[in-house]
Amino acid sequence: MAIYIPIIIALSVVIGILLGRFYAGSNSDKFIIIPKANKLDNVLNYIENEYVDEVGFIKLNKFSATTEQEFADAIARLKEQGMKKMIIDLRENGGGYMNAAVFLADQFLNGDELIVYTQGKARPKQEFHSTAGGLCTGIDLVILIDENSASASEILAGAIQDNDRGTIVGRRSFGKGLVQEQKPLADGSALRLTIARYYTPTGRSIQKPYSHDLHDYYADINARYLHGELENADSNKFADSLKYTTKGGKTVYGGGGIMPDIFVPIDTSGVSDYFIDVRNRGLLYRYSLKFADDNRKVLSAFTTPREFVTYLNSQNVLRKFIAFAAKEGVKENPREIRVSEKILRVQLNAYIARNFLDNEGFYPIIEEIDNTLEKAVEVLK
Repeated sequence: MAIYIPIIIALSVVIGILLGRFYAGSNSDKFIIIPKANKLDNVLNYIENEYVDEVGFIKLNKFSATTEQEFADAIARLKEQGMKKMIIDLRENGGGYMNAAVFLADQFLNGDELIVYTQGKARPKQEFHSTAGGLCTGIDLVILIDENSASASEILAGAIQDNDRGTIVGRRSFGKGLVQEQKPLADGSALRLTIARYYTPTGRSIQKPYSHDLHDYYADINARYLHGELENADSNKFADSLKYTTKGGKTVYGGGGIMPDIFVPIDTSGVSDYFIDVRNRGLLYRYSLKFADDNRKVLSAFTTPREFVTYLNSQNVLRKFIAFAAKEGVKENPREIRVSEKILRVQLNAYIARNFLDNEGFYPIIEEIDNTLEKAVEVLK
């Protein structure tokens, strides 16, 4: 019986090919959208540039019942496009079905390699091993994680890291590694009972400790930020007792979550009080929808992210947004707007394009301000 951890968010699979870095508004004309082949929102973008060899990109926002088939279909299409290397983006992925994570790990590993095991006080150790003939055994791999990658995301990242199969890039993951069993009750409700923990192949417990009260457990991400862990790799301290060694001789650390091989700090360089205010009020989303509605006839003619960016940059959308925000109670602050100009502009362009091209329009544009993805491409060069 499949073990299920009920943390599921958003879509399932977003895929594309990165043959280089795409910067919205650049002079590159090599941006192509591949039409979707079926009703699953699989194939969302194809990014081409002369600087980097063929790198496939898959963004996985949840591990669902359909993930295995979607992933297999995505790999087939990417291979048709010449993929030789791959980036899997697990950032903000809160988890889902364990068997889907095991399936994905199996596609990259050789036969009979340990993927994950579970063990509890009243539950014997149960191991999950890879099988021969995975879809991606010869493909170089980078996995992106952050502090909101949890559960099944950590199973996949841990399996790849402990088996020396790829490079993990980003920030330490959330640390949710509990196996839960659902027991239905007579009144129609259900009890979720923790019966075991997940462990990576080297024996690391994915679960972060409940060393204090429940409030401290859920406030852990804020504590990491306050302690500088999201901004500086040296702020992530690990006791010697938490050191583990992969079969290839690499040192990895336990203590909850997956610590990446390459740390990428959270980018706060463009964040200002003005940006935080308009974001928290939802004004970026609201204005993007308003602009899309007001200009739907013109915008509906565009079919690529590049066309959207070229047009929107000619329309001075940011200046119009600032006026809109002022009417909504956020006073214009020229100094802070200069600080946040780039992320405001890129987010507005991406949200507007999403109204017409869905994620096919959103991700290629938002990547302009994605330093973690840039690092992943650099690793694969």
